[in-house]
Amino acid sequence: MNKRSSIAFGVALGVILGILLSVSVGVVADREDGAGAALPVEDLRRFTDVYMRIKRNYVSEVEDRELLDNAIKGMLSGLDPHSAYLDENEFRDLQVGTSGEFGGLGIEVGMEDGFVKVISPIDDTPASRAGIRAGDLIIRLDDTPVKGMTLSDAVSMMRGKRGTDITLTIMREGEDSPLRITITRDVIRVQSVRWEELEPGFGYVRITNFQARTARDLVKAVESLRESGPLQGLVLDLRNNPGGVLNGAVGVSDAFLEDGLIVYTEGRLQESQFRYTASPGDVAAGAPMVVLVNEGSASASEIVAGALQDHKRAVIMGAQTFGKGSVQTILPLAQETAIKLTTARYFTPLGRSIQAEGIEPDIKVDSLLVSRSEDAAATRVSEANLQRHLDNGNEDSDSGSDDNDAGKQEEAQEDNAEPLAQRDYALNEALNLLKGIAILGRRTNS
Repeated sequence: MNKRSSIAFGVALGVILGILLSVSVGVVADREDGAGAALPVEDLRRFTDVYMRIKRNYVSEVEDRELLDNAIKGMLSGLDPHSAYLDENEFRDLQVGTSGEFGGLGIEVGMEDGFVKVISPIDDTPASRAGIRAGDLIIRLDDTPVKGMTLSDAVSMMRGKRGTDITLTIMREGEDSPLRITITRDVIRVQSVRWEELEPGFGYVRITNFQARTARDLVKAVESLRESGPLQGLVLDLRNNPGGVLNGAVGVSDAFLEDGLIVYTEGRLQESQFRYTASPGDVAAGAPMVVLVNEGSASASEIVAGALQDHKRAVIMGAQTFGKGSVQTILPLAQETAIKLTTARYFTPLGRSIQAEGIEPDIKVDSLLVSRSEDAAATRVSEANLQRHLDNGNEDSDSGSDDNDAGKQEEAQEDNAEPLAQRDYALNEALNLLKGIAILGRRTNS
């Protein structure tokens, strides 16, 4: 680097330092509580020193934007598993995804020990049809090792044009060697609500994820089930539902609750604190309900389960849920980018924080035990297993009192002539419970 370049580079670093200092001072000035202090000059100098050494000494030249993008990613990824920097493509994908259509394989993933861990596959997608399961650990994408990748890079590799193949090498509990599964990419159009009549008077509604239109589609589904006569019981299936739009969860809960609190959030800032209450009307007309959950039920699905459980509107059946009790806010930035930042925890109507704990079902029917694997419990993936997960908040006095397949259905037989409840152990148990409640109700009335 010549003298002129060194001077120019020093000026650039000085500008960066000055901007950071001015921003930090402005932030402190805007804070009403006066807590905290301006970013320390020494730490900013250390940052610029590292920046300068990379520019001068790295084996190949690195663009300024790449370095600054990586610095932003590092700041956010060091907070918790759900805060992240979204570049142009990722921000666009997020916007498309909440509308119910996106490209890829159809799996909800997280990062664990440097590898990609499957939280849950999405119903009727290439991943679910290929047999990908919650808890699978992806160690290679084609011939590229995942170790050392960011989650964003791994997701970008899994996305691609419709009709192209990618081979996932996965580690699965109970398997002696890695599995290689080739999946053909497709456009993922998620129908978030499906329904059918299990038996006369007993309905089944499955929500795969929560989108902007989910509550509206749920109401239509239940109304359709009631056309043939009054409901004696309803099963709401939220297994392996990774969450999605917070308003979708609020709307679904509201559909079954006549009044009262649905969920509330608490964060450091006033604008992060919300309370959602139910409006009059129950689309199921008070019919007994069972909500099915498992270790893949996360975020928005836990809001619904928690609300219906606290109001004693439904029996929660299945396995302990994932435990993602935090709210992520999308904050747009310049150049069509954004940050996804954890801004609050959410609480059930009775003040329970499920963060890193999950929803405890009223009746346990562990989907992992259904597979008869002796070591199945070790495969459970939960929020508490993720590195840098947010603590529960109940034990933190400063905290006060969301944000994006039915059980083991990937193992179900292809013979769809067999009734759904007979192919699904947990669903069959839910149906039997509802029948028992109906019989008891008739005896009581007589």
